[in-house]
Amino acid sequence: MTNLHLRFVLILSAIILITGCRPDGDVVVLRLGHGLDSSHPVHVGMERMAELVSEKSDGSMRIDIYPNEQLGTERQTLELLQIGSLDITKVSAAVIESFTSVYSIFSVPFLFVNDDHMYDILDGPVGRRILDASEPYRIVGLCYYDAGTRSFYTTRRPIHTPEDLRGLSIRVQESPSAIRMVNTLGGSATPISWGELYTALQQGVVDGAENNPPSFYLSRHYEVSRYYSLNEHTAVPDILVISKHTWDNVLNEEQRAIVQEAALESVPYQRKLWREASEEALRAVEEAGVEIIYPDRSLFMEASEPYYEFMRTNQPDLYQLFLEIQEMGYEYTD
Repeated sequence: MTNLHLRFVLILSAIILITGCRPDGDVVVLRLGHGLDSSHPVHVGMERMAELVSEKSDGSMRIDIYPNEQLGTERQTLELLQIGSLDITKVSAAVIESFTSVYSIFSVPFLFVNDDHMYDILDGPVGRRILDASEPYRIVGLCYYDAGTRSFYTTRRPIHTPEDLRGLSIRVQESPSAIRMVNTLGGSATPISWGELYTALQQGVVDGAENNPPSFYLSRHYEVSRYYSLNEHTAVPDILVISKHTWDNVLNEEQRAIVQEAALESVPYQRKLWREASEEALRAVEEAGVEIIYPDRSLFMEASEPYYEFMRTNQPDLYQLFLEIQEMGYEYTD
């Protein structure tokens, strides 16, 4: 962490501690910060979780949500979580892998066969095992939200094959696995924060990015990126996490159960919103003049082979998890 970055975290921590006192009379108030727009289906899913917490606690608990990076970037909110200055945050699995390496499994290209395969993994023992892995790092995993599949969108030319990525600078999240994935497929990975991406695309700092349809649409990146190639190379979920300090020292056993139940019960609602938002986003960007490309995904799968070989050689534990998930996917193939 740079000195400037550290100062930002410390100042923001002080502001949150001063302005966000947890007790509010007899009400326990939890602060949730994240980087998405308030119209995003993941944000709306978290609003549903907050409603459930209030209902289940008979109003004795409340979650206040701060969207749009009001409390910092995803990495910064995770750091605030670790020191107990923020209670809850939503981050991409690609970002949290810098804190808990097992999450990098979700940046492996073409990990899941389809949505049913993904949901069964996330909702089952494997998904729970991954969530639990962050607890030693003072981060308690609550649930997964659907963030769809990620595909390439570009400003200069359409992407039909991996060869079309060559010579293009592609924005990625601050994730070693995402960087490796884009570089393996032929692009030049460039980490840039989400809030800076529109300007970076507009000014030509990067030639494109990769994300899901709702994020592409709601960010208005389609205004400057006129090609969207639905190769669906990864399905990186969003992760809802709570500070271990809050979990252990602020909430009692009954309150912890309420938060966990509310989070899990909000998941089906969020997934329904996600499906609707994805369909609407693709319609909207196409109507706005974006060329939507449906490339041969098998070409991108073949180009991913060096990524799998890297895992086998350098990340044997992760590779075994990859094989475990792949094996469970056989029943979903035709």
